[in-house]
Amino acid sequence: MKRSARCLIAISALVAMAAPGAKAAATDAWPTRPIRLIVPFPPGGSNDIVARLIGAHLTERLGKSVVVDNRGGAGGRIGYETAAASQPDGHVLLIISVAYAFTPALHKLSFDAEKAFVPVVMIGTGVNALAVYPGLGADSVKELVAMAKAKPGQLNYASAGFGTFQHLGSELFRVMAGINIVNVPFKGGGPATLAVVAGQAQISIGSLIQTLPHVRPGRLKLLGTGGLKRVAIVPDVPTISEAGVPGYEAFNWWGVVAPAGTPAAVTKRLYTEITAIVGSQEVQKWFATEGAEAVNKTPEEFRKLIASEIVKWGKVVKQAGIKAEF
Repeated sequence: MKRSARCLIAISALVAMAAPGAKAAATDAWPTRPIRLIVPFPPGGSNDIVARLIGAHLTERLGKSVVVDNRGGAGGRIGYETAAASQPDGHVLLIISVAYAFTPALHKLSFDAEKAFVPVVMIGTGVNALAVYPGLGADSVKELVAMAKAKPGQLNYASAGFGTFQHLGSELFRVMAGINIVNVPFKGGGPATLAVVAGQAQISIGSLIQTLPHVRPGRLKLLGTGGLKRVAIVPDVPTISEAGVPGYEAFNWWGVVAPAGTPAAVTKRLYTEITAIVGSQEVQKWFATEGAEAVNKTPEEFRKLIASEIVKWGKVVKQAGIKAEF
């Protein structure tokens, strides 16, 4: 064997032996630059609120900036696709909510909703809330339903856009109440809620976490919440189910995922850090004050939840007669 060939083989062997150690060292050094936390909706919605809370605490724990990157549009699809196409090195993360479970039934996706991301950790849950413009003249769920039946097609609800939690939660309410109310889509939950505050739309059925700040000063009138039991922070407010639409239930959830292929050591570190954040007294109190609940689910539990929610809300899309958007 020629000397040059023997040298090449020796060098290749050394590279092969060094590779695992180099990879481990790279993982140990993570993060090496700021982390981008993609929010698939504009600022002001529940995804954005939760992302900024977690991002601020994660910045402190990791020693690197966690930058919230709002990529709104197409019911969250733009943000999902941006994250799915990102380098899986742990420097790009995505916050998802129940709206993510709607996408397979509503959109033609460029990725597999159950395989494109690795579940990292579930952060919390929160019911939705039925609120109305104070000047509408409806003081209860029953009064609102009666008004809608007397004026079919004349009342409208603001949504964060096609295929969002506000859209699907409102459509579920429409179907179960047997009324005809019209969807007025906005570019995100924040703008949708503000539209009802301004009287540009009459009804808001969005996350309680983004509704309460407008209820407390009287800018919105809260008629009911979407869980099967009342929320401790607003104990005098009935559930939508007990107030006139029996069996109605819709809750939001939030969690962090990473592009498929992200090193397991990185996702494990993220799980450890974020569960510590969510388990802190400060964050637990914040969620409770906002009418939500901080939770701690393992990546596998989170994966199973995502899969079951995709099935559940796919049925709602079909029941409500919502046509898929491609």
